[in-house]
Amino acid sequence: MAKKIRVTVWNEFRHEKESAAIAKIYPDGMHVAIAAGLRKDPQFEVRTATLDEKEHGLTQKVLADTDVLTWWGHMAHGEVKDEIIDRAQQRIIEGMGLIVLHSGHYSKMFKRMMGTSCALRWREANEKARLWVVEPGHPIADGLPAYFELPHEEMYGERFDIPNPDAVVFISWFAGGNVFRSGCTFTRGKGRIFYFQPGHETYPNYFDPNVQRVIANAARWAAPGDGPVMKLGDSEPPLEKL
Repeated sequence: MAKKIRVTVWNEFRHEKESAAIAKIYPDGMHVAIAAGLRKDPQFEVRTATLDEKEHGLTQKVLADTDVLTWWGHMAHGEVKDEIIDRAQQRIIEGMGLIVLHSGHYSKMFKRMMGTSCALRWREANEKARLWVVEPGHPIADGLPAYFELPHEEMYGERFDIPNPDAVVFISWFAGGNVFRSGCTFTRGKGRIFYFQPGHETYPNYFDPNVQRVIANAARWAAPGDGPVMKLGDSEPPLEKL
């Protein structure tokens, strides 16, 4: 039997509380919808955490017991405490995977790991998005068609101010004409990071089977593998006589 992958699904969980229209789509929160998609696969052991919980739900113990962290935030990026970001960053360097979703591109978490502004062009116009798989051999693309469409999504467009990705798995086209690197991978220390664009709060796209498959594939890909523990920052004696 395959080893369980322990996923913590983190969500700001503010829009769903403040907007009746969004609560109608995600009555229990986007984190619950994302977690439900992952729970379709018995390989995943899934918990959720939200901003207003103690320590944002990301205690030392929770993060120590997490193989992959997914992150959704938008209206309250500034309320996330820096010490929690420090804690998560250390776990990523040690090997925990990170999946950043939609407007999480502008979160403290993603900007910390990228070291850039992570700014982009955007437009809310209920437009169709077509996501092209441009790396069909990548594990995150497993089981997907050559492209899939979402009838409505917020447009994110280039220039996306991120470092050059290790791989660009998806490129999106929007009905208004913009294109976007909508599925990008990175490595930081031993940790694997995936950014995935779909997931605007006013559309039910976390129920879409292809979106759910991408997130599940990404969680499997980002989960830490076996390997030596990294030891960094040690004092080093000279090998030769000085």
